[in-house]
Amino acid sequence: MSVEIIGMIQSSKQSEIHPQAGPVVDRDYVRNFARAHEQSGFDRILVPHHSTSPSATLTIAYATTVTENIHFMLAHRPGFVAPTLAARQIATLDQFSGGRLGVHFISGGSDDEQQRDGDFLAHDERYARTDEYLHILRRIWTEDRPFDHDGKYYRFRQGFSEVKPVQQPHVPIFFGGASQAALDVAARHADIYALWGESLDQVRDITTRVRAAAAVHGRVPRFSVSFRPILGETEAKAWARADQILAQAKAIREAAGLPQGSPLQSEGARRLLAAADKGARLDKVLWTEIAKLIGGRSNSTALVGTPEQVADALLDYYDLGVTTFLIRGFDPLGDAIDYGRELIPRLRSLVAERDRQNDATRRAA
Repeated sequence: MSVEIIGMIQSSKQSEIHPQAGPVVDRDYVRNFARAHEQSGFDRILVPHHSTSPSATLTIAYATTVTENIHFMLAHRPGFVAPTLAARQIATLDQFSGGRLGVHFISGGSDDEQQRDGDFLAHDERYARTDEYLHILRRIWTEDRPFDHDGKYYRFRQGFSEVKPVQQPHVPIFFGGASQAALDVAARHADIYALWGESLDQVRDITTRVRAAAAVHGRVPRFSVSFRPILGETEAKAWARADQILAQAKAIREAAGLPQGSPLQSEGARRLLAAADKGARLDKVLWTEIAKLIGGRSNSTALVGTPEQVADALLDYYDLGVTTFLIRGFDPLGDAIDYGRELIPRLRSLVAERDRQNDATRRAA
């Protein structure tokens, strides 16, 4: 199996060590950021969604015009657009991008985030709505004639889309969420189940559960894990950089009056913080201090070391069946370039060698 490497771009330069400054939408930065990923050997770029951020859909629409081959992943929250309309929008964007779109469906782990856009459903209800939403999208993308729908959350007559995705039967469906309600939806719909950068034991546990749940529906999802690699010419330099990043992040949060360690309301955050409770350094090079500092928000665990050490750590996750890695840095643009030069080629080489070993083992059996 080959690996898929995903990066992440935003509409302006920002991270835990780079406070938002300048225009909220910086076209030059988005263009340079997207092209840097394409030139650095990434396969796909995530554009995230937040309740106060610029439109991820329109950011991707622009980014596709300044790139040629790299694929994109749209972060999309069900509940704010009718599924019939969303299906047509996504299919249209897949057409204009030349079949380069995937969609990461996020039901929302935080009540505060959801309520900013007027969604007051409880956690488990949001996942139930997502289940119905994805069922409708898949039908709109694949049905060749109009159909009616009368469900708990959506009702329409003669729903149909003249435009279909370039990718058949539909665009890749990425899905995240670690609660039982989320796993139930993932089992029915996820092509790629995505989780944050947990420990090897945690990833082994949740991928086993997702595989079992999906098997009931005759499905075999792939898996994605997200990390924030911190590279150094030597191991000591990498860890010194990690310490510097932590100090910068703490200072920025203090200056902004943000709480230290206030947990995000989500099962994924709870799992990251559970890992952090076991120590700042886990497995070979997994570092949890930033996740602990920001309350487990987003993919905030890091792999710290030389490019060789970090690639080797990623290979351990590949051995668990993870075939997609989302990697983004604390210095977003510069790190993306470094990953393309130092990390991505090493990881691809290790995976190719592991595949050769596995093939030889199977032939000998």
